[in-house]
Amino acid sequence: MDDFIAARAQMALSLGFHIIFSCVGMVMPFLMAFAHWKYLKTNNEVYKGLTKAWSKGVAILFATGAVSGTMLSFELGLLWPGFMKHAGPIFGMPFSLEGTAFFIEAIAIGFFLYGWERFNKWFHWFCGFLVGVSGLASGILVVAANAWMNSPTGFDYINGQYLNIDPIKAMFNDAWFPQALHMTVAAFCATGFAVAGVHAFLIMRRKNVEFHTKAFRIAVGFALIGAFGAPLSGDVAAKSVAERQPIKLAAMEAHFETEKGAAFVIGGIPDEEKEEIKYAVKIPKVLSFLVSNDFNAEVKGLKDFPRDEWPPIAVVHYAFQIMIFFGVIMIGIGAVYLYAFFFKKEWLSKNWLLKTFLMATPFGYIALEAGWTVTEVGRQPWIIYGIMRTVDAVTPMPGIQYSFYFFTAIFVSLSLILVFLLRRQIQMVPRLYDPTDPQFNDKNQKS
Repeated sequence: MDDFIAARAQMALSLGFHIIFSCVGMVMPFLMAFAHWKYLKTNNEVYKGLTKAWSKGVAILFATGAVSGTMLSFELGLLWPGFMKHAGPIFGMPFSLEGTAFFIEAIAIGFFLYGWERFNKWFHWFCGFLVGVSGLASGILVVAANAWMNSPTGFDYINGQYLNIDPIKAMFNDAWFPQALHMTVAAFCATGFAVAGVHAFLIMRRKNVEFHTKAFRIAVGFALIGAFGAPLSGDVAAKSVAERQPIKLAAMEAHFETEKGAAFVIGGIPDEEKEEIKYAVKIPKVLSFLVSNDFNAEVKGLKDFPRDEWPPIAVVHYAFQIMIFFGVIMIGIGAVYLYAFFFKKEWLSKNWLLKTFLMATPFGYIALEAGWTVTEVGRQPWIIYGIMRTVDAVTPMPGIQYSFYFFTAIFVSLSLILVFLLRRQIQMVPRLYDPTDPQFNDKNQKS
């Protein structure tokens, strides 16, 4: 493994892990706040226990995300000094604001965890809600920095110099809103399905059924918002990519020939040497309509661009197909659940429906990782699109592969610790969080 590949692999691994923690941190506090709101409105102690259980999970994931995020910030400087030398002064503002949001989140989560019976009940609830708002803001601000890499603006590039820097314009670049919207919707979908799947499994075990059923239904509600919102946000993002990065769009579809009335490609195996895609299902004119609302609009093909500016076509195309595949499945599961909710109430307690959500537990995060692969790999060979190539930004320091192995070990260790802590939290539900369980009452009587 040469140093350039090792540096890219390390960033890919780090982002792949951190994005899961980030998305949970963006969404899970809202589930917690909703459960807390239900408790305040109904005075049902099960909702109180659910709020406390989820709040401990939020705290665990917050700490894990803080560690992985700190590692990522160091990696940017250590692995890509050429990039940070020029980009830091331009897009430093969203990172600074993200740090502010992080501190607000840390303070709010401390208030929430230790504020039971100490604060006014609605101020206490607001602290929990603020955890979600600040977590969401953190995610959006980091996405703004990434969007700048795809749509660099806020400076003049003259004779290799970055002049007339405008950090505000750089932060609110053309790619910011489409990426932030799609990322936020995807986070709700992925986290909602993951949480729903865990509680569906626990319902099937027939322990603490009321507790887990309430948790399951709240999580499904958030999952459906994400699942049905994803096609809309994805449409906004696709139109933005078509306008700003037509070569990325062409790679996503393995679209080699420029043509009017371009077909939308499903599946297929790209052949870069022969410049064609084999075994694909093509839906005539749909791609043209999706990118411009015109069935006969022209869509540029890869052949219109220099070969040395092509991203890895197969990786981008397969990742895009994976994202679409799992997104459609989650929409289908959501549609079945809504049909059951409105017309077939008896289905809601059926094992087959719970098993469906259990199987769908990882689907949102698979789609999320695939989507980020499209975003990042589809930008290659540029680290700043059209301005700086990735190979020109990498550190000259040798031995990066050892750093890759070390960071891999850290992230695997973090994941194992996280699984252990969350599993222990689930095991403690009967004793600490479910007031309808005899073990909970026994514990309270002894205390």
